[in-house]
Amino acid sequence: MTANKENMTANTVGRLCFRNVNALAPMVRVGTLPTRLLSLDYGADIVYSEELIDIKMAQCQRVVNEVLETVDFVAPDERVMFRTCEKEKDRVVFQMGTADPDRALIVARLVENDVAAIDVNMGCPKEYSTKGGMGAALLSDPDKIEAILRTLVKGVSKPVTCKIRILPTLEDTLSLVKRIENTGVAAIAVHGRLKDERPRHPVHCDFIQAIAEAVSIPVIANGGSLDRVKAHADIEEFRKATGASSVMVARAAMWNPSVFRSQGLLSVEEVMEEYLKYAIRYDNHAFNTKYCLCQMLRDKVESPLGKQLKSAQTNEEICEGYGLQEYYKKTQAELQARREAIQTNHNHPDQPVLDGDVTTMRVKFERREYPGEFSPKMFLLEWSRKENLEQPRYETVQRSQDRAFQSMVTMTGKKYRSTLWEKSKKYAEQASAIVCLRVLGLPEGRAGEEYSGLVGKRKREEKSNETPDEEDTTTYFGARKRHLSENPEEQRVTNYSK
Repeated sequence: MTANKENMTANTVGRLCFRNVNALAPMVRVGTLPTRLLSLDYGADIVYSEELIDIKMAQCQRVVNEVLETVDFVAPDERVMFRTCEKEKDRVVFQMGTADPDRALIVARLVENDVAAIDVNMGCPKEYSTKGGMGAALLSDPDKIEAILRTLVKGVSKPVTCKIRILPTLEDTLSLVKRIENTGVAAIAVHGRLKDERPRHPVHCDFIQAIAEAVSIPVIANGGSLDRVKAHADIEEFRKATGASSVMVARAAMWNPSVFRSQGLLSVEEVMEEYLKYAIRYDNHAFNTKYCLCQMLRDKVESPLGKQLKSAQTNEEICEGYGLQEYYKKTQAELQARREAIQTNHNHPDQPVLDGDVTTMRVKFERREYPGEFSPKMFLLEWSRKENLEQPRYETVQRSQDRAFQSMVTMTGKKYRSTLWEKSKKYAEQASAIVCLRVLGLPEGRAGEEYSGLVGKRKREEKSNETPDEEDTTTYFGARKRHLSENPEEQRVTNYSK
């Protein structure tokens, strides 16, 4: 796959490419972070998350987990619905289950900065997906398919794809995929079975081949794990048999993720140990860890190791069966040390933390703490003028569950944001300005702050140069404030509550 990866990189230029790649398929309960990372280690080019339902995801809050070094999307009941990390950021595709264009867009915008692409599940035949009009139920409603995909393609900055099953006739199938192609999606994954067929039924390679010939976008072939894909070399054979651009592997990777390894399969025992290390490192839920390991054991699930695994209730107990007690203790000690260090930093809220390329601080704008005439935003604006720099630019988002705001300011090419959410757009912008000013060591106009003369000096200069027709500085700042709010190039608000 080295050549494939080079080709993928050469054609990506900041966007994920779906040609000539081997992908881990989206699989419920299996496609969590440990499996995705392990698949990448073994040679997968792209990894899909498990299907996550839009209604549940729309209620989630994005949380930077500083201890685990992950980004978590946390539901109101504190469950982590989706966890990702920097290692997979450029190669993970977030798959959602949806039947509503507006809700799909809310979720896509929530996760788009932490994933490489957005995929819509249009092929799952299971009741939990189809009963809400999602998954394979969408195949009978091409108008809704078009509406969802067009909304996403237009509304997010990342590539949008979908995964379908074939229809009863080739004519209907080709008609559907051409409509899908016209929405502007970057690729289409095709499971070569009808929605009523199961893995025991043979995959229809001829349908996938006809689709690949009918559209110009990459086609990702799926459904070959039962009788075609057993090892890495089989992936290429399946690609040739279907004429597809790429291959998506599901069950074969669930049983042994080293199927992506060009040097050949590793033993299941070795793979399970490596999986378990990721599960411990990223605090995977013990029941999910057990489930994934049991899929790898397959017919050995009733062996002594399998029975010990099934009886385990925690990740620590699971580790005992694999002789990884010391690894568990070492990892827990490292996480605890990081937790204590972070707590120490949080006790000093002025300590900045880097979140990707954004410098963050735990700052809340309290209006009573800034009693003067000039706000933190004004101080930052005046400093940029004094230094002949580009003026600060603000980007503000609003989350759906409580309609709170969070703003990011860009100054001299660097980004600053408070980790706290504010009740209004104005307060969110002030908080981000405070973060920037504190990191730069500049005055912010807070009560009790030593007089800097930064803003007062400009006021005196304008006073000395003013004519009878000129406004005073107070009016000038008010005009500037209105100008900033009205300039769409300097401020952009994204509303996540549509």
